[in-house]
Amino acid sequence: MGLNFLAPSNRLLAILIATLLAGPALNLSVAAAAQDDPRVVPPPKAQKKLPEAPTKLPTVPADRTRGLDFLFGALKAAPDEDSARHVEARIWALWLQTPSDTAALLMARAKAAIDAQNVDVALKLLDAVIKLRPDYVEAWNRRATIYYLKNDYVRSLGDLQQVLAREPRHFGALAGVGMIMQDMGDDKRALDAFRKALAVDPYLEKVPQIVKQLTEKVEGRDI
Repeated sequence: MGLNFLAPSNRLLAILIATLLAGPALNLSVAAAAQDDPRVVPPPKAQKKLPEAPTKLPTVPADRTRGLDFLFGALKAAPDEDSARHVEARIWALWLQTPSDTAALLMARAKAAIDAQNVDVALKLLDAVIKLRPDYVEAWNRRATIYYLKNDYVRSLGDLQQVLAREPRHFGALAGVGMIMQDMGDDKRALDAFRKALAVDPYLEKVPQIVKQLTEKVEGRDI
């Protein structure tokens, strides 16, 4: 399904997409406008989730900034897929850390609600986390997943933009943008987003194969 640039909601979506894929300098006012816009054209029902943290995560040190910088270097230099998965898990563990016990409790309840398919309850809980800790990237990322499951791509992209504004290396959010673009039939923008995700995490699950397929489809050549 391609973008219909005559529809107001799709024009807004196109602006948001262009902003997301332009690079680290993101226009947060566009995302805010997207989240308040009621005119959402739901694409076909998605059967998959945006990338998210593994169920079991390792214990990691509290030195978040230095730890992430080191781990992203290790991720890019990982010699194989198993090594990359190990590093990915440590990165997710750091992203999920929060100094707020209240935010942690709300996140746990939101996850339980998602697992029970109570997405509206989960959405309210994540709204509360974001209000409490707007700097907490995983609250934005998890809410983006819920919007994606509800076929609200405008709000999902808006939340992914918030994630990438705070952590441009968030391979899950970058791949999430690619998934949304692919679901919408915009293979060129999907390929761009997936390539950015691979630049951060060369072994990101299923993404190398997706990039290979999209490259052949968009550019007419193998990689």
